[in-house]
Amino acid sequence: MNRDASPATDPWQRRPLLRFARRALANWRERHRHPFSFWIHMIGIPMTVVGIALLSFQPWYWGVGAFVLGYLLQFIGHCVEGNDMGEWAGIKRLIGLPYVAVSPRWQQKDHNIP
Repeated sequence: MNRDASPATDPWQRRPLLRFARRALANWRERHRHPFSFWIHMIGIPMTVVGIALLSFQPWYWGVGAFVLGYLLQFIGHCVEGNDMGEWAGIKRLIGLPYVAVSPRWQQKDHNIP
């Protein structure tokens, strides 16, 4: 994409929802740089969403089981990554506790996976 394009021709400038989605995705990718954490989230996030949907259609234990397992996978990914889960980071920030948004190992630009 041409970054020098005028706002009238640049779709990111014309559509604030796309701009928000792009920024949110970039923030999410910054917090999930380790390949294991990224891929475990690619399984855990949909499983959590499906678990919520299953609560409406299946016996409650299928929905709760999928939700808990999906959330557990995401928790494991954050343990590997070395940062707090987004929900916990937000809660900690609200009550004034220290939190880790981006793992310190990724704060150096040219650092590779150990």
